[in-house]
Amino acid sequence: MGMWASLDALWEMPAEKRIFGAVLLFSWTVYLWETFLAQRQRRIYKTTTHVPPELGQIMDSETFEKSRLYQLDKSTFSFWSGLYSEIEGTLILLFGGIPYLWRLSGRFCGYAGFGPEYEITQSLVFLLLATLFSALTGLPWSLYNTFVIEEKHGFNQQTLGFFMKDAIKKFVVTQCILLPVSSLLLYIIKIGGDYFFIYAWLFTLVVSLVLVTIYADYIAPLFDKFTPLPEGKLKEEIEVMAKSIDFPLTKVYVVEGSKRSSHSDAYFYGFFKNKRIVLFDTLLEEYSVLNKDIQEDSGMEPRNEEEGNSEEIKAKVKNKKQGCKMRRYSLYMNSFLCFFLFAVLIGRKELFAAFGFYDSQPTLIGLLIIFQFIFSPYNEVLSFCLTVLSRRFEFQADAFAKKLGKAKDLYSALIKLNKDNLGFPVSDWLFSMWHYSHPPLLERLQALKTMKQHMQIMFTLKTNVMKDFQFLKLYVSLLHISVHFLNENLFCA
Repeated sequence: MGMWASLDALWEMPAEKRIFGAVLLFSWTVYLWETFLAQRQRRIYKTTTHVPPELGQIMDSETFEKSRLYQLDKSTFSFWSGLYSEIEGTLILLFGGIPYLWRLSGRFCGYAGFGPEYEITQSLVFLLLATLFSALTGLPWSLYNTFVIEEKHGFNQQTLGFFMKDAIKKFVVTQCILLPVSSLLLYIIKIGGDYFFIYAWLFTLVVSLVLVTIYADYIAPLFDKFTPLPEGKLKEEIEVMAKSIDFPLTKVYVVEGSKRSSHSDAYFYGFFKNKRIVLFDTLLEEYSVLNKDIQEDSGMEPRNEEEGNSEEIKAKVKNKKQGCKMRRYSLYMNSFLCFFLFAVLIGRKELFAAFGFYDSQPTLIGLLIIFQFIFSPYNEVLSFCLTVLSRRFEFQADAFAKKLGKAKDLYSALIKLNKDNLGFPVSDWLFSMWHYSHPPLLERLQALKTMKQHMQIMFTLKTNVMKDFQFLKLYVSLLHISVHFLNENLFCA
């Protein structure tokens, strides 16, 4: 009877108190669940001190130990930064930090001669103050991560002056994008009428497409130096591969990423018939050394480097497109659903009252409350479902690579990628299931060994769908094609 009486008393509480309590309860539930998973994985880091037999021939003990210690340090940092973030968020909610910042924004607007009727102006001041607060409170954690953890493990290449200048520049650029886009979005919601959610959704889609298109040409060069890839065999190889898979490549750039970190990467951007490739300058160095080491350590037969690297890449990237397209369409539909539900909920005064807004219902605050707090259970479920689907596509794509006779090349490519970033090859099954959109290394290697050749994979996908996914081959392709061109010093300053 006591439990039921407590539930009845809880249900009789005002709606705004129930909403506020539910938000806090769910936030801490997710945090405790994430912490539980992280501790399971941390136990793996502590107890797995020897190279697994499956990797004995291809991963040396020194690299394995470096990876283990790196992940242990990252795990410790993640625990403390996560705890701080959760406590900070809870205190902000309990002590009315959001309505206080809104009132403070109103006072600043008042000093400038803008009254309460200038809601969009006040919203922009609120965003500026909120992002400034977030940047300042996150700065010590970012400094520690860069100059202690990354420095300790040989990844950091930044000086303190470069870091601070970069942080200021990022903040300014963020405001130059965030404030105009937010003001337009709020204006659309204000004048959109009953179907404002459709216009708002379309606007966010257009903005995202524009930002992706201009990022590497106009935004990224503000932070890093971009230069066209010089003429030579490497560029020819990339262009030949792009042509072979009908990838409308127009330009290839090299970005000076070594100023920040020794991590390597590559990406592409653009739409329709205007796509471009960006290579990190650390890419060739990392993968030249790794390719040589792996062949020596594993006793693999030496292959023609040009042929071997290209084959590894093609094998590795068969899987990327399907997952990418699936996630992209899922996000588009999710965005539309969220704006539709926002339109349904924005008129509920109890939602605003739950977070301290009793006399006004600002549109920006409604977006914050609904998208960040009310939708949080849905977002957690959606994220997990996308992770599960992504892992399934990865396994199926690996099987497809094996079916095409590329298992050996894919096997080598996966090892290289793991060694490059000191990834730890052993994972707790529950942590992996919840967090990893790609299966852990050992699972993928084991699957490549045990897959039956007669296995019917889902690759009865239509030809046009497979073709549409092929441009992602270039991502890993660029990593490995470049190996034997290192000695040409294409990227010397």
